[in-house]
Amino acid sequence: MITAERLLLFGDAVFAIAITLLALDITVPDGLADSEVGAALRDALPKVGSYLLSFAVIGTLWLSQHALFSRVARLDTWLLNLYLGLLAVVAALPFPTRLINEYGGTVAATVVYAMTITLAVGLLAAMAGRLLARSSLVVENADPRRLRDSLWRSLSTLVVFATSIPVAFLSPTAAKYWWLLVIPARRLFPGPKESDEDTGGVTGTTA
Repeated sequence: MITAERLLLFGDAVFAIAITLLALDITVPDGLADSEVGAALRDALPKVGSYLLSFAVIGTLWLSQHALFSRVARLDTWLLNLYLGLLAVVAALPFPTRLINEYGGTVAATVVYAMTITLAVGLLAAMAGRLLARSSLVVENADPRRLRDSLWRSLSTLVVFATSIPVAFLSPTAAKYWWLLVIPARRLFPGPKESDEDTGGVTGTTA
């Protein structure tokens, strides 16, 4: 029997592995002369930037899914499949990150990255929507306003990355700057303070 707690532990492992794989792409060539190390480090800076971007994305997704699961009383098939889909996208995120590392100036790499984030955030939004639609899946004391805020935060992020796709066809660089709109967009729906969090657990089972 799959419990929400066991599913979340499995998800934590997937998120941790994805972040670790991101870091493995930050390298410099072996056997460099002393005079070449500085140039190699400068060449590695774009990889560091891509790593930090994807780390922020994965970290935000991880925090968001934990906030959702704090309100889950039980799982159903839809919620389970949506979460597994999210984990599949997160596990694959090192690939579009590598594309951005190597071909960040191209339309194709920028579009693939934006589409990947759009899909991940869309699955997270669908999970929040499922919990709003099926109150029987939610812990007894959960405030539906928190779930609605989670849904709107996810949708605001989705809109930013989805609209960056046509921008990328005009300018991949402009599309990357477009992603910064996520910051003000998410601030429209701030998360709850720790003292305001709903009580609840993640002990439910699949239905």
